[in-house]
Amino acid sequence: MSKARLVITAVVVEGRSPSEVAKTYGVARSWVYALVARYQAEGDTAFEPHSRRPKTSPNATDSTTVALIIELRDTLTAAGLDAGPDTISWHLEHHHHITIHPSTIYRHLERAGKVTPEPKKRPKSSYIRFEAEQPNETWQSDFTHYRLADDTDTEILSWLDDHSRYALRITAQRRVTAKIVVTEFRHAYNEYGKPLSTLTDNGMVYTVRFATGRGGRTALETELARLGIIQKNSRPNHPTTCGKIERFQQTLKRWLKQQPQPTTITQLQTLCDTFRDLYNTQRPHRSLPHQATPATIYNARPKATPNSKTHTHYRVRHDRIDESGVVTLRVNGKLHHIGIGRTHARTHIVLLVDDLHVRVVHAATGELLRELTINPNRDYQPTGKPKGPTRPKRQHPEPQ
Repeated sequence: MSKARLVITAVVVEGRSPSEVAKTYGVARSWVYALVARYQAEGDTAFEPHSRRPKTSPNATDSTTVALIIELRDTLTAAGLDAGPDTISWHLEHHHHITIHPSTIYRHLERAGKVTPEPKKRPKSSYIRFEAEQPNETWQSDFTHYRLADDTDTEILSWLDDHSRYALRITAQRRVTAKIVVTEFRHAYNEYGKPLSTLTDNGMVYTVRFATGRGGRTALETELARLGIIQKNSRPNHPTTCGKIERFQQTLKRWLKQQPQPTTITQLQTLCDTFRDLYNTQRPHRSLPHQATPATIYNARPKATPNSKTHTHYRVRHDRIDESGVVTLRVNGKLHHIGIGRTHARTHIVLLVDDLHVRVVHAATGELLRELTINPNRDYQPTGKPKGPTRPKRQHPEPQ
């Protein structure tokens, strides 16, 4: 029996005074009066506990924003793109100037029945992630099957930068051969420069290390040896080693599924080109810092080469500009304050530090905010721009 029922019964049925009942049950007298008034107005429903939900919620998400969240979910899903809370949060911030935490977006999607629970899904924290430190440090490659509208089987070959997830090449082929692999690889390095290493599975178009015959190389193995590029292959039955290219192919095929099914290789190649531009420059990537696009990350750092080392003599720092438009950097044990400008206050940035040379890059867009050489004798590194309007020079009268 609830305390409310005891209090109401004591006053209404037993005829005891509110003061006596309040003292007996250790409650406020005002609450006794409120319970009795509720019983007289509602009857037996007064015995049930009432909701403690506030009458108003000033911080609640407005209905217009909730509708926009649902609309973005439907639009992105229909386009075959990622439509999770993180992605929707990115679109709201960058396209609609609305900042909402992904957990809030998830709750609204759940209430609208747009979320399918996956209780058996493996948590992200259980995966051991690794990625190259520089663009062109490692390129991953793989190919996947795709059927045209007339049921013709084709194959799509892709080359992906491990550090930035930048899609270097996506080509549609009748059948991927060792010759096609090395041809597309040459097209890629002629456009983007030679990588330090490659990472693929053990398909016969990439390597013959598990072939029964002794000796010999594939066309790709010969090309890599000639250029001094390190070749890396995953262990058999370990697809997660090449997880980035595997995940990329899932994203590509999910997007292709939402497009009109092509009837020719040429039409499929056109779709692949469209997706490559969308994936590299427009679609936010959840695995990248601040959900930046692959193109932003790929162009933000110096590129590795076959003759360079993986751990180069420079630092990369993620930071945020303070309210005064300044970011702090320690060089040779001394703190230096770098002026960026108040217009960029609270902006997330990436600092690319090569000894005294520093580049400050916008973390989300890749825009170069400032490039300078640190003056070790100065604490504050000014922007060099005037702080206010330039005053006209005072004219001195000429001597008579």
